[in-house]
Amino acid sequence: MPQSATPIGPVRVLLVEDSPEDAELTSEQLLDAGLEAEFQRVDSEAELVQALAQFKPDLVLSDLSMPGFSGYDALKAVRAQEPPVPFIFVSGTMGEDTAVQALRDGAADYILKDKTARLPAAAARAIRESRGQRERERVEKELLRSQRLDSMAMLAAGLSHDLRNILQPLLIVPDLLAIHSDNPKIHKLGEVIAESGRRGHEMAESMLSFVRGARKAREPVSVGELFQAVQVLLQGSLPDKVTLDLQPPATPMEIDANYVELQQVLINLCLNGIQAMPAGGTLTLSAKPVEDAAGAGVCMCVADQGIGMDEKVRKQLFTPFFTTKEDGTGLGLMSCLRIVEQYQGRIDVDSTPGVGTTFAITLPMLESGAAPLPAPAAPGQGQRILLVDGDSTRQTLLSTALESQGYRPSRAPDGAYALRASVIDGMPELFVIDSDFVLLPAVTLVRALAQRGYRGPVILLQDPVKPFDVAELPESVPVYLLDKPLEMGQVFEAVADALASGTL
Repeated sequence: MPQSATPIGPVRVLLVEDSPEDAELTSEQLLDAGLEAEFQRVDSEAELVQALAQFKPDLVLSDLSMPGFSGYDALKAVRAQEPPVPFIFVSGTMGEDTAVQALRDGAADYILKDKTARLPAAAARAIRESRGQRERERVEKELLRSQRLDSMAMLAAGLSHDLRNILQPLLIVPDLLAIHSDNPKIHKLGEVIAESGRRGHEMAESMLSFVRGARKAREPVSVGELFQAVQVLLQGSLPDKVTLDLQPPATPMEIDANYVELQQVLINLCLNGIQAMPAGGTLTLSAKPVEDAAGAGVCMCVADQGIGMDEKVRKQLFTPFFTTKEDGTGLGLMSCLRIVEQYQGRIDVDSTPGVGTTFAITLPMLESGAAPLPAPAAPGQGQRILLVDGDSTRQTLLSTALESQGYRPSRAPDGAYALRASVIDGMPELFVIDSDFVLLPAVTLVRALAQRGYRGPVILLQDPVKPFDVAELPESVPVYLLDKPLEMGQVFEAVADALASGTL
C-alpha cells in the first residue's frame, strides 16, 4: 500500500472464496502491504448473508466462479446492503467483457489472481471512496434537514401570528365568565377553556421557539399544580381502556422553568403513552425528589404499559424527523428534549418490548418558595381608555372586560384613527396599543401622541418574539409592556398601576 496514502485504520475484509489457500495468499498480501485488517472467509450464499449482518465488513473481495455459488450472486447480495459495501472481484477467469459488466453492476474494481500487485492500492481506494460517499450522503442529509428547518421557520412565523389571534379569546373569556358568574361549575369550565387556550398558544409558539431558539420567561413551577393541570387537559384524551394514575409528590416541590413548556412536555409524553397502549392499560404520572452530583432535583416519570420499543428505536427517539407514527412529524420528542435541557435537566428512557416504556425527566429543584401573588387590581372609576387594536375580536373582549371593572373604554382599529379620535373626543387617561397594525404603527403613534402633548401612560401589547425597542419610545410618555397572549388578571393590574402612577 503506498506510504503516501492517508491511513484508513483498522478494517474488516470479507473473502468470498472457495479456496482456503487463495484466501490465505490474498490476506497475507494485504497485511504485507500495511493494511491493518481482520479477515473472514465464506464460500456460500448463506454464510455471506450471515457475515454481512454479523461481521459487518468494510470491503468484500470475491472470486468469480465457485461450486454452486457465483461471484455475481455475491455482488447482488452485497449491493442490497444499506449502505452498500465496496466489492472487488479477485478472479483468475475474468475476461475483459465480464470485467466491464461487473463494473456496470456495481463492483468497485476487478483484479486478476495472476496480477495482484495493485490489489492493496485498489482495496484502500475502494474503502476510502465508500467512506467518502457515506460522508457526502450524511452532509446532504444534514443540509436537507437544515433546509427543512428553515422552511419550517418561515411557516411557523406566519402560523404563530394567526393562531395567537385565533386563540386569544380562549384566554380572555374565562376571566369574563369568572367576573359575571358565581357558579363554581362555570368557573371550572372557564379554567379548562383557559388551559386549552394557553396550551394551544404555547404549542404554536413551540414550533417558532424550536426553529429560532427563543427562550421563554422562567417562573417557580409547582409540580403538584403542574400535575393537576395535566390531569385536566388529559380528561378528554383518555380512552375508556386507559386509566390515569396520578402520583403527585408527597411534599411541595418547585422547579425554576416555564410552566407551559413543562406542561407541554408532560402532555406530549402522556399522549405518546396513551397511543402506545391500543389495548388499554395504566398511564402513571409520578414525581419524587432525587439527589445527584448537581444537587437536589425532581424526577417526573411518565410510564405506560404499552407495546414498548427495541434498542434501535430507543436510540433514535430524539433524532429530528424520526417517527414511528404514520402521521407523526418527528419533532415532538426533540422539542421535549430541548425544553428539558435548557433548564439543565435530562430525559432518560427505559423500555421493554411488550412491557412498556418509562420516560424519566430530571430537573433541578428550586429551593425558594414561589413568589407571592400580586394584590388584585383596584376597580376603575370611569377613567377613559382608548383601545387601539386591529383585531376586532380581542378588542371587543378587552372592552367588555374593562367595562366590567368600571372603566370607560373606546376603540380604534389603527393609529391614524386613534389620533383622530383623540382630537375629536380629547385625550383619554390611558392608551392600550397593540403591535399588530400597519397604518401608523404603535411606536410611531406613541411618538405622535408625545408631540401633541400627551403625557399620560401607554400600555403596549407586544409579541414576545418581536418585542418593542424601548429606546425608540419617547421618554416623556410612561410606557408599560404586556406580552401576548394576554391574561386578564395581568391586564387589570397593568391598567390600575398605569392609571395610579403613570410611570414604569
